[in-house]
Amino acid sequence: MTYCLGIKVASGLVAIADRRLTSGTEVSSNRKISVHEVENHSLFIMTSGLRSVRDKAITYFKEVISERDRSFNKLYKAVNAFGEQVKRVAQEDKESITASGLNFNLNAIVGGQLEDDEEHKLFLLYPEGNWVEVDQGSPFKIIGNSGYGKPLLFRNLSYETSLPEALKIGFLAFDATRVSANDVDYPLDVVIYPKDSFHMTEYRLEKEDMDEVSHQWSALLSNSVRKLPTYWMDPIFEKVRSVKNV
Repeated sequence: MTYCLGIKVASGLVAIADRRLTSGTEVSSNRKISVHEVENHSLFIMTSGLRSVRDKAITYFKEVISERDRSFNKLYKAVNAFGEQVKRVAQEDKESITASGLNFNLNAIVGGQLEDDEEHKLFLLYPEGNWVEVDQGSPFKIIGNSGYGKPLLFRNLSYETSLPEALKIGFLAFDATRVSANDVDYPLDVVIYPKDSFHMTEYRLEKEDMDEVSHQWSALLSNSVRKLPTYWMDPIFEKVRSVKNV
């Protein structure tokens, strides 16, 4: 399984992707985010799904970028081009993949800004090659193991959140997933894109880098639970006591 999170806020983009790969009982580590930059063309692609499909689609897309980069003046055109490569891989490999009992299930998050984009963009691309754009109403997308981190993101993230706060919230969403599922883990790749910068900053976080933050967050959560009011529980336990004393 995979954990890839893309966040779009007013001041830029945050991308977070774990590196854990599982195949049966085998566990390995590999990069799930790729960055492509040429002058005022800056974008990243994160993927979730079969590794063989991902590698082939990315390889094909790199060829397209090298040949046609100048024709992509807006990010949606590059997303369309990547979708075409995913469909190309489906035409070549989907039948044999399905015959072997596997699903053709590549999903991708594409973010960045090209020279004629008025602002930075974030897209979710489906295995069929179609896509949706992330808007201000719900400024994030997750692919892979998505359930555990969403409550924290919905409660704390907004379009006006700063980039540092977005990264902090994004990490906590990853941490909630990591402690709840055994198929998501460090190392963690982070990409930050400030609006109109046309430059992606990449950084890798290891478990030892974030252990203190994770433990502090757990302690804060426990303390918060203890501080929650209990008046609403009183009628319940009064009933429990009355039944016990009968």
